[in-house]
Amino acid sequence: MLLLVLAALVIAYVGLCVLVFVNQRRLVFPVPLGAREPMLPGASLLRIPGPEGSTVYALHVSAPAGAPTVVHFHGNGEQLADEQWLAQRFQEAGLGFYAVEYPGYGLAVGQGPSEVGIYAAAETALEHLYRELGVPRERTVLQGQSLGSGVAVEMAKRGHGARLVLITPYTSIVDVGARLFPWLPASLLVKDPFDSAAKAPGLKLPVLIIHGTQDEVVPVDMGQRMGTLFPNATTRILEGKRHNDVLDRPAILQEMMEFVRDGVRPAATLQPTP
Repeated sequence: MLLLVLAALVIAYVGLCVLVFVNQRRLVFPVPLGAREPMLPGASLLRIPGPEGSTVYALHVSAPAGAPTVVHFHGNGEQLADEQWLAQRFQEAGLGFYAVEYPGYGLAVGQGPSEVGIYAAAETALEHLYRELGVPRERTVLQGQSLGSGVAVEMAKRGHGARLVLITPYTSIVDVGARLFPWLPASLLVKDPFDSAAKAPGLKLPVLIIHGTQDEVVPVDMGQRMGTLFPNATTRILEGKRHNDVLDRPAILQEMMEFVRDGVRPAATLQPTP
């Protein structure tokens, strides 16, 4: 009887692992329903030929002469149209803005999301920014929020961007999975690891990290740890802020824009803001 119980438990556990493995991309990439086209006066929606006949979509606000352009990678529950407000803020500040859509999201919904596919779309969009739109590499700043932080880190690893802004970043999807499902072997199951922690020590560019103490999706200690792994990072911890409201304070947006324009003190860690 004991052996039968143990066998049943093992079968149930293996079945659970298989279920998570098969459906994990629905958890990692909870694509919002309904494709919406971003509409912002002064901005352009670009349709760029992508890998294997795909189309890469990007929202572009041209930078004034000599100003940097922020290349933004959004969170896993957003689409390009949700970045209109952020594009407008950078536009009003006299900065360029270039948000890239992920395969499987929004207007690119016909494609399937994956780490490899997102990286390919991001690099295609960046090359278009340089070659077709005439934005110099040294005048681009990579910015990633939540899931997008891993995309921004990978693009920095590939040599893109002069600076890096990470909003609510994780160390890796494996680590996030292990926190959510500690009874599962996350390292064996995760298809799309987005392992930013492993890449951070080799990136020398200036980095600004923003994270809230009450983040219910990506624990704040992950953002803090990322701040210790980059050689040249500033970490801004926001007291009481959750995963989706860290950019609500005008002072934080202003700090981001100042970082984009002028950079920050290297290797500085700022104290929590009340």
